[in-house]
Amino acid sequence: MATLPIYLYGNDILKKKAKHLSEITDHDITLIQDMFETMRESNGIGLAANQVGELKQILVLDITEMEAGEGTKPLAMINPTIIDDEGEWEMEEGCLSIPDVREKVWRAEKIRVKFTDVNMNEVELDADGMLARVILHEMDHLNGVLFLDHLSSTKRTLLRAKLKRIMKGDVETSYEVVISGEPKSKTKKK
Repeated sequence: MATLPIYLYGNDILKKKAKHLSEITDHDITLIQDMFETMRESNGIGLAANQVGELKQILVLDITEMEAGEGTKPLAMINPTIIDDEGEWEMEEGCLSIPDVREKVWRAEKIRVKFTDVNMNEVELDADGMLARVILHEMDHLNGVLFLDHLSSTKRTLLRAKLKRIMKGDVETSYEVVISGEPKSKTKKK
């Protein structure tokens, strides 16, 4: 397994819709393993493929270390789709692609999600609380939506200077990143 660089805010790939997968290749299996490794090494709880430079409908998550994750298992989801949601709750969120920014976001409290697993089996899962939130956050990524897009224009304006610093790579991370406008091979780790 390899640790992949994470694309920071400002990279175009984060605003693009990921492509549906009709089959799982060996490359996709390796990508999923590398995404789990990258997420863990970056102290994240979720990661979407476009955050590591792949426009594929793949996300991984692992909330097992959190109190709210007791009894859950790490998950890889391919082509996830929400088929039902219920309730709403607000909680502070952050993102590996937007380091040092945390804001409160409203999301559905309970969801039913349909996805394909790594064996191409169709799965339906009921999720609530933190698990639902992480799934929704990562699914947003797959649709080119960042948690910032859920904030008011006033909140986004207040974050503008911080976001410009992130785009320039002027941010401390414990993981390798790809800075906006830089070729894929140019990465920075502070």
